[in-house]
This record gives sequence, C-alpha cells and structure tokens, in this order.
Amino acid sequence: MESDAGATLLKPQPKDPDKAPIENIVEVTEMGVLGPDIFTNTRRPWHPPGARGIYGGSVIAQSLASAQKTVPDTYLVHSCHCYFLLAGSADVPILFHVERVRDGRSFATRTVQARQRGRCVFTSTISFVREGSGGRHQVRHAVPLPDGVEAPDDDRDGEPAWARSGPFQSRKIEVLKVRDPGSRPDERKCRQWIRCRGSISEAGGHQAHLNALAYMSDSYFIGTVSRIHRLWRFPFAPEDVPTLPTEVRSQIEQVNEFEGMGSRVEDWVGRPKMGMLVSLDHSIYFHEPLKVKADEWMFTEMESPWSGDGRGVVVQRIFSKDGTLVATCVQEVSCSAFAPALGED
Repeated sequence: MESDAGATLLKPQPKDPDKAPIENIVEVTEMGVLGPDIFTNTRRPWHPPGARGIYGGSVIAQSLASAQKTVPDTYLVHSCHCYFLLAGSADVPILFHVERVRDGRSFATRTVQARQRGRCVFTSTISFVREGSGGRHQVRHAVPLPDGVEAPDDDRDGEPAWARSGPFQSRKIEVLKVRDPGSRPDERKCRQWIRCRGSISEAGGHQAHLNALAYMSDSYFIGTVSRIHRLWRFPFAPEDVPTLPTEVRSQIEQVNEFEGMGSRVEDWVGRPKMGMLVSLDHSIYFHEPLKVKADEWMFTEMESPWSGDGRGVVVQRIFSKDGTLVATCVQEVSCSAFAPALGED
C-alpha cells in the first residue's frame, strides 16, 4: 500500500468506517490558514497504472466538494465544466482555490483551480441552482432508459480480481455493434452498470452522492473512442499474448473481455494500435441532483458522435436504477492510433 507521506499537506486521519470508501477518497480539508476558500486533498489520489497523471475523476470530485463548501446546502450543482491542463502528481499535495464568482437569488457560480507547486493543473467552473427555483409551470422531457436493460441484483458481485480494489463496482462493458462490419463507429455504444462500494453515509447526504457520481463519471469514459474503433492498447502485439506469463496473460484476457473486446487472440489480431489517449475536458450536467443514489446501481451509455484531427468527443448518459436520467456527461479527448505495421516480428 502506498504511503500518504508527501502527498498531503496534513497527516491524514484514519478513514471513517461509517462512510463509503469513495467518501473517504474524495474528502477535502479546508486550509483557512492559507487564505479564504482554499482546500486540499485529505488523502493520496490514485495514479492509474500506465497513466500520465492521477485519475481525473478524483480531481473533478474534489473540486466539486470544495466548491460545495462555499454555497448553502439548499443550492444544488447542475453543471460542472472542467479542463485538464497538466498531468497531476500523486506525490504532491493539491490546493483547490475556490473563487466566488457570483451569488444570485437562484444561481451561484464558482471557479476552482487545482494547483500543484504553484502551477494550475486543472480548472473547473461549477454552477449551482437553488432547490425549487424552477417555478410551478415547467416543460419536462428526458431520454428513457434503453429497452431491454435490466439492473443487476443488489447482492451481485462477479468482478474479476484486478477490479476489486477500487471504491466502486462495475459490470462488464457491452459494446453494441462492435463486431458488425457494416456498422459505423458513431453507431456503436458502450453500456455498463456502476455503483460505489458500501453505503453513502447519512452525514454525507446528497452531496456525497453527487461527489461519488462525479468521481465515477470519468471511469471508462476516455476509452470509448478506442473501444468503438477496436484499438489495441497494450505495449505488445496480440500475437505475443500466448507467450506471456500465465498470470499476465490471464489478466490481459480478463481486461479485454471486461471491456467488450473479446478474450481470444483471434479477436485482437489486426486491430489498429492506440497511440495516445488523454482527456482534454470534462463536463457534467446534473439533471436530477436529489435523485442520484451513487450506492445503487446506475446505468451508463457512452457513444462518440465524432473523432478526427487527433481528438474525439464522447457523450455519456447516466440513469438511476429506476430509469431516471440523472446526468449527461461530455468529454473531449486527445487520441491517435496507427495500423499494425506489415511484417512486424
């Protein structure tokens, strides 16, 4: 287990066993001694293996948690627009500087800059709306949960061993039409069920559910473009998989199967290789903030309407277990790929 030494400004307190793991992970601490509306990460952020920097979802969630502490509880987040500027380090404390841009009768706006060593690595503009300010007469509509979709049982587990250490659970990704040679990439969709582990605490309230959704929204999101284009993302050729050590080979097979890419070498041979995949920005629209239950199964559907010029756009819809559309997310990624060279060893 990694030490928090050097990764936080203050020595982390023991994790609260009455809170869900994700609540402890996204917790921020106010640093009034440094100035007004400055917060810091309470614990070391996660750095995914092979990634350039820390997991983006943690910075999104902690920025939201910091901004929420500067508005009344009666104000609910309805939109969050983020830019990833530099790769964040897991070994350096993060300072979240919140600016109170506007406080209105119905809306409040905050900007948050996440800084490390004096440099801005991430910025976000977050808008809150006062609960019940929509008026008596409203127009309403929402995309419905896709037909034939059924939530997993509440007690279902079934995750591969490598996926059990994180703060949330995920079902195997289903990629629609990915094996249909006549389908276009924009017609393919990635579907998945997710939920945080444990139960969100009563003390955390609805804000903890929203922070958890923000954290989870960045998971598997960036990989949508690579999945619908069936890109091979490992540093060795598919043909080399059978020669790998048994444990490594097994994990590669599990990861590909989990991500909807099949588990046989024949499924992978000839696929273009992924060159680079980096998140540029991330937006979340919270449609029904009070209906978000992050510790219950939520259904996500991801698709990409466009990619080109080294970038790709991904749209994600998140539904509650009862079929309510609770959030829509949009992300632009920097992506590149190259075809496997002929005659490679």
